[in-house]
Amino acid sequence: MTASNGKEAVEVFQTEKDSIDIVILDMIMPNMSGSETFDELRKIKPDTQVLLSSGYSLDNQAEEIMNRGCNGFLQKPFNLQELSQKLRDTLISPT
Repeated sequence: MTASNGKEAVEVFQTEKDSIDIVILDMIMPNMSGSETFDELRKIKPDTQVLLSSGYSLDNQAEEIMNRGCNGFLQKPFNLQELSQKLRDTLISPT
């Protein structure tokens, strides 16, 4: 499932939460920031696995989300192997 912005992501998640194992969340999105989206997803389902992705390094905003319980960070650009490994690590050993 995909969403083009944070608001849409929350709407999709609300409807499909029981069939979603992990969310890959971009830091910068239209309509709602990654931080706000993360908070809304966790309100809906507190144990949601969330992998944060950003083209920026683990800066203050990303680090703050990580400290609030985000399960992992994936630096852009990434390839399919890096994505696969990070998904595996997150789903097998959630933090």
